[in-house]
Amino acid sequence: MANDNNGANLGFESELWRAADALRSNMDAAEYKHVVLGLIFLKYISDAFEEQHAALESERAQGADPEDPDEYRAVNIFWVPKEARWAHLNAHAKQPTIGKTVDEAMLAIERDNPSLKSVLPKDYAHPRLDKQRLGQLIDMIGNIGLGDKENRSKDILGRVYEYFLSQFASAEGKKGGQFYTPRCVVRVLVEMLAPYKGRVYDPCCGSGGMFVQSVEFVKAHTSGNGNGGKAKADVSIFGQESNHTTWRLAKMNLAIRQIENNLGNEHADSFHRDLHPDLKADYVLANPPFNDSDWRGELLKDDKRWKYGIPPTGNANFAWVQHFIHHLAPTGMAGFVLANGSMSSNQSGEGEIRKSIIEADLVDCMVAMPGQLFYATQIPVCLWFIARDKKGSSPSGRGGGEGYRDRRGQTLFIDARKLGAMIDRVHRELTEEDILKIAATYHAWRGHVGATHASPLHASPLPEYADIPGFCKSTTLDDIRHHNHILTPGRYVGAAEVEDDGEPFEEKMARLTAELRAHTAQSAKLDKLIWANLEDIGYGG
Repeated sequence: MANDNNGANLGFESELWRAADALRSNMDAAEYKHVVLGLIFLKYISDAFEEQHAALESERAQGADPEDPDEYRAVNIFWVPKEARWAHLNAHAKQPTIGKTVDEAMLAIERDNPSLKSVLPKDYAHPRLDKQRLGQLIDMIGNIGLGDKENRSKDILGRVYEYFLSQFASAEGKKGGQFYTPRCVVRVLVEMLAPYKGRVYDPCCGSGGMFVQSVEFVKAHTSGNGNGGKAKADVSIFGQESNHTTWRLAKMNLAIRQIENNLGNEHADSFHRDLHPDLKADYVLANPPFNDSDWRGELLKDDKRWKYGIPPTGNANFAWVQHFIHHLAPTGMAGFVLANGSMSSNQSGEGEIRKSIIEADLVDCMVAMPGQLFYATQIPVCLWFIARDKKGSSPSGRGGGEGYRDRRGQTLFIDARKLGAMIDRVHRELTEEDILKIAATYHAWRGHVGATHASPLHASPLPEYADIPGFCKSTTLDDIRHHNHILTPGRYVGAAEVEDDGEPFEEKMARLTAELRAHTAQSAKLDKLIWANLEDIGYGG
């Protein structure tokens, strides 16, 4: 990733990826990611277990029992039975039965840790997986300390896990993109919504990145809400994922961070089998599948969620938007990613649904994002921010009880298309400064009535909001009506002001005119020379 703050940049993860990727032989990335990520997870929980085991061993005289599972569960460490400990796997890594050994280890961990039931991969004995290469992979991962106290505090495993997810997304293309949202995009959503505490919901949660970043946000900004860093207790996680293997990735991703969650007991489609039908969330954070034409909308024509219009069967974008709104608490807020077409499309009734949502005064902010952020698609995207209540309430409070300013009849537009930096030939990434610029603009515009604490982004008071031509514009519902309920930020923010270079106008015009005259004269000379050459070869007539 681009930098320490905005990605998993530990110094060894890229080497680990290259080595692991070289070992996958004839397996494609979609299959191999479960092999690698499963082993990384197993190494992590085994390291944490062994550290606690050693501590308990030293306290035997005081009555500690290193083989008592409750001694581990009491400190939020997974119990690892003997047949699943990394030392056992490492001892059998060179044997042809290593695949069966790993599968048995995964089964044993699921057996003794109910929260991991049906989560861990158990395909290591499959004939397509070269057992010699599997043994080499175990040796390689065994050389990295992942779960000891020091590395847990640095979230080493979490960052390696995230790095591997991003690499698999890149390798798999569109398929990989179904489970991975770039970290910088998630950061923008989370920093803007600022979910200090409350119920956070993602009905298409992929590998769980929204949840991880929400908890990290609370940890990073504890001075703003006075919760002492108790992120896990203050943020309740609710999610759902339709793909079974991706659901398992999310469960592992949250488990390695010790983030309690309710993702249901299994995978399920949020449209057709809502696992949280009565949930009213304080925050919705989501990146739903873009322009999904296979969502079986024809079976849901009379669904109660379609308050603002029946979504077209050929595109699920506004089905997702209405699903998010349906699950918001009375003061809840939603931030989500959609394809740019959602801001202006009038096909199949989408324009009327968007109009109804706008006229209900639900749209708080729109952000146009730069291209090339996603591994899976080059489709340009935007961020929507929906607020159930613009009168001044805060979704779940901010510790001091203050809310936001009254924003009824107003919407903020941010054009961030010029931000970001290329990290390779095809991928762009928002920098830390870019993320904070976008989020700070929204926080300044939204305001905090009676706020005395520092802003959620900086150790300084919130800046006063001001329109910036070419970047941001606070507009009214009447302005949006004038633009036929189109929400494209470029229509509202205008053009950036041209920086004054200090050269007087008369002098600049004289200089530019002289340059134009010189260029015109040179062009005439070149034209004359070309025609002369053509005449020499008999084509000048």
